[in-house]
Amino acid sequence: MDPPPLGLDRIARVEVRLDPVITLGPTPQGLRRIVPITGGRLEGDRLRGEILPGGADWQLVHDDGSITVDTRYTARTDDGAPVTLATHGVRHGERAVLDRLAAGEHVDPREYHFRLGVRLEAGDDRYSWVNRTVFVASAARLADAVVYDLYALS
Repeated sequence: MDPPPLGLDRIARVEVRLDPVITLGPTPQGLRRIVPITGGRLEGDRLRGEILPGGADWQLVHDDGSITVDTRYTARTDDGAPVTLATHGVRHGERAVLDRLAAGEHVDPREYHFRLGVRLEAGDDRYSWVNRTVFVASAARLADAVVYDLYALS
């Protein structure tokens, strides 16, 4: 018997506002950078709210310019429930494109690959569904933000 095919259900558009990058420096894993999260919004039919300041992306930049993303942050839904978000993913592309992104230029997101696995966690019963859902995202890097469409796998 074959498993059922996967589907994608769009949950929200997420905008994560960022402070300037803090470069820790070279480590055995790669160039470690910390990107503080200052706020943002979740906008969707099932999930709406404010991203709270205080999280960060503890990313690694590799020799080829690709980046491994590792974020943790918190949102408060419009009806008051706290929800944590954690992303893990990759951003890669041609070196010239990645250099333009690093310089803060606007780059069409179709010129590079930026995908995330996203884990949400909530203690509020109204949002217990996020604890048992697998999420993925397609993202874009702006000069001072990351924007992504959050999808639930069905």
